[in-house]
Amino acid sequence: MEGCFSPGRWWGCGVPLGPQAASAARVLPPAVGGAAHTPGCHDRAVLLYEYVGKRTVDLQHTEVPDAYRGRGIAKHLAKAALDFVVEEDLKAHLTCWYIQKYVKENPLPQYLERLQP
Repeated sequence: MEGCFSPGRWWGCGVPLGPQAASAARVLPPAVGGAAHTPGCHDRAVLLYEYVGKRTVDLQHTEVPDAYRGRGIAKHLAKAALDFVVEEDLKAHLTCWYIQKYVKENPLPQYLERLQP
């Protein structure tokens, strides 16, 4: 998948930004393992996560470049991550404050039943 980084223990996905950014929000690959490190990457929104068990993913951080903030891109990343958790029947731990906020604002049962403390 274009924009996904994998060398190490973290997974992260970058979504290319531009006119079609909102439609490119399917970000979590089904593979396990990997690392995201994007030095100098100023044109991608990124969601970092780590599998912390066979069926549990820790959604750790979202980052959107300053020039693109306030356009709802992090919201698309959060929704895509949570939809992936639902589709793959995973559990999620929410380290990322923004994804925690998204769930509070969108308390859908399919999200809430998959959250780990």
